[in-house]
Amino acid sequence: MTYVVTVAMALPKGAPELDVLQREGVIFLLRKGFDSLEAIEGPDGMEIALMDDVIAAHPGGVLLKLFVDAPALEFAEGAAREVAAELLERTEPLADWQITRCAVELNSELLQESLDAADGPDAPPDDPAERARRHAAVAPVTPGGPDRAEAEAMRATLRALAPSLKSFSLDAFGHSSAPEERTVGREAAEVAAGAVVYAIDLLIDELFTDLAALEEEGPTVADSDTAFMILDDLPSQFADEYTVLFVRRLVVTAVFLTGRLTQPQFGQVNCVAEELLLGLLLTQAEVTADMYGLLTEEIAIALETFADGVRENAALDHLDVLPSQSGDWFTPFDGERSVHPYAANDEEETLQGLPD
Repeated sequence: MTYVVTVAMALPKGAPELDVLQREGVIFLLRKGFDSLEAIEGPDGMEIALMDDVIAAHPGGVLLKLFVDAPALEFAEGAAREVAAELLERTEPLADWQITRCAVELNSELLQESLDAADGPDAPPDDPAERARRHAAVAPVTPGGPDRAEAEAMRATLRALAPSLKSFSLDAFGHSSAPEERTVGREAAEVAAGAVVYAIDLLIDELFTDLAALEEEGPTVADSDTAFMILDDLPSQFADEYTVLFVRRLVVTAVFLTGRLTQPQFGQVNCVAEELLLGLLLTQAEVTADMYGLLTEEIAIALETFADGVRENAALDHLDVLPSQSGDWFTPFDGERSVHPYAANDEEETLQGLPD
């Protein structure tokens, strides 16, 4: 069975955040390391195949998605952790980095399939509680999440980023200027606002990563076996319309949208593409807070309050009001709104140049 293992790698404590060029360098080093791997050795010499990988760098480190073919969940997680640790160890510039998370995220049906697939004396027990206890007992010493110092450092980072969201005050996150109307405290609102700002880099970087992959493996997402970080989260019924040109328009729209968040006036969500991208951005913000152990109920409420206020039509999450084709996603909702000129132009020759 193929499992998707999420591995988070963090900078050494006290190290400065990565700039754009450094992030590209880290991706290059890890890509070089993964390309040299043929298989991963699991317990008792078992060969576990690494089917695919997705690498995304952000200011604080790297997030990996490893697609691992293994007989059971535990083997997939263990093998992924081992190969990630080995890559860090043998890549000198990354030798001091830490693995802060390594886990398979499965729904209950896939979890049961994992249980059924495991065979032999080392198979995990059927009882989920005993399974969890045994897995925790044999887990590596490397922590599965950030320690208190890392969490507090990220909390401080996010609070410091909050003022960069110039288009919205803390009121938009539920910290009303009127005490009787407040639903969250100042700190929760600041962490939520900072998480939105922090997620901007992640969203744009992942879109660029997807664009590069599609340029190599395309011509469309439907024709590619690559695991995409953002494009795989878009409505799958349009996968044959997700071309390189479409993704370029999507990248420009994302830049146009997120740029307005840091300007005094955000205005409105202009089109379906912006609406979908905003939803992905807010999901990324929530994941960021959760990854560092900061997603308290209060911060979740703050993010939800912001989403309810800024999104044009949350029903788009359910895909029941999407235009009939993806090209229409860049059409303004009405005559009072506009999209970036590049995104508005759907003529292939104009945007990509005439053939020689």
